[in-house]
Amino acid sequence: MIEIEPSKLNGVYKLTPKIISDERGRFVKTFHQSTYDSLGSETDYAEEYYTVSHKNVIRGLHFQLPPMEHSKIVCCIEGHAVDVVVDLRRNSPTYGEFEMFDLNSTNSISIFIPKGMAHGFCAMVDNTILMYKVSTEYSPAYDTGILWNSVGVPWSITDGILSAKDRNLPAFVEYKSTFLI
Repeated sequence: MIEIEPSKLNGVYKLTPKIISDERGRFVKTFHQSTYDSLGSETDYAEEYYTVSHKNVIRGLHFQLPPMEHSKIVCCIEGHAVDVVVDLRRNSPTYGEFEMFDLNSTNSISIFIPKGMAHGFCAMVDNTILMYKVSTEYSPAYDTGILWNSVGVPWSITDGILSAKDRNLPAFVEYKSTFLI
């Protein structure tokens, strides 16, 4: 059983799995077809990958442009991350708004992120591992993002460790979105 909780951003869901623990350890189901079908979400994923990040690394805020935009499922399988989703859909009532999620290997929460959203996170501890399922393959020609500190996210740090690419992304006010609901 996976508990589904809608976020304030239309189409973004927090999914909390039932965790089975015993003397051997833990069992966590991270994906259940029927659960995602009930959300009306895509479940035909083209890629799955993970990131390993040091404490204070900020990755994002990333997305792919049409026609290679994708929905994704994100979960933390080791460590602790503050995960952020930003609505980039121009006709959405929550356009430009964000929501933050506390993801860690203890709560095993997953986030479903539909197309038209920017995504990023800050690793709160060393060796934070986030796993992703995405509905389209990575396409460098369509890969972009917005500057991590340009939408008012109250990150817990002011000077994170970012890639050169992420430091040079355009601010949200400079980005002209092509996404619609």
